[in-house]
Amino acid sequence: MSDKEMSFLGHLEELRWHLVRSFSAIFIIAILIFINIDFVFNEILLAHLKPDFATYEFFCNVFTAIGIDSNFCNISLKQTLQALNPTQQLMTAIWSSLILGFILSFPYIIWELWRFIAPGLHSSERKKSRGFIFISSLLFFLGILFSYYVILPMSVYFFYNFQISSSVENNFKLEAYISLITNTLIGVALLFELPIIIFFLTKIGLITPQFLRKYRKHALVVVLVLSAIITPPDIASQVIVSVPIMVLYEVSIYVSQFILKKQQKNVSKSPRV
Repeated sequence: MSDKEMSFLGHLEELRWHLVRSFSAIFIIAILIFINIDFVFNEILLAHLKPDFATYEFFCNVFTAIGIDSNFCNISLKQTLQALNPTQQLMTAIWSSLILGFILSFPYIIWELWRFIAPGLHSSERKKSRGFIFISSLLFFLGILFSYYVILPMSVYFFYNFQISSSVENNFKLEAYISLITNTLIGVALLFELPIIIFFLTKIGLITPQFLRKYRKHALVVVLVLSAIITPPDIASQVIVSVPIMVLYEVSIYVSQFILKKQQKNVSKSPRV
């Protein structure tokens, strides 16, 4: 009994050190970001307020090439935000640094997670899952890029130009604007991890490809609802966001099917008693 207890406590101790190293990586990167916070805000977090942002210029060139006048060619966004209490700029800088620290240290965090899980796997399973860190990091950063260059420019453009009355002026708070940016980045990046999540849920028997196919229509509804939440309320924006997520959902079905077939094959090869 004591051996099992010690074994359990040993696992907890090991997990604690993995978490300590992961949080240390986040804090170290966050400190570096905070030191360069002026550049980070002006060139990254507030970049969508600039009329020469890459996405606006891309849409302008596309519409111009097909002979359509576009507002993307003459964007004029108010580039000042309001800080309504003395500590808001400092707290926003700290919080933003921590979130960006998490984003940049994501591959290391996944590596620490893998180091904790790997000893419990068979050698064959460890060899077959070596691409886990690369694939999960790739999907995560694809989500970051997609939200930064597609979703966020459309969201910022829409919310800055939407008015219920000419008597109401859009003066956004710094905290609310940065929350829009960071929440969208993290939210979309995690949505792009869907194939990885389905992989593990299939491995432990909670999800099957039949289940995913059966509830495909329900998933589409959920995706459209999520798209409506994180994008401006227009059909074009929702479709642009929904398409890659549904593609990932279809990929997840094939991932689940592949895992299930491998498990069934291993069962059929195992000797019967």
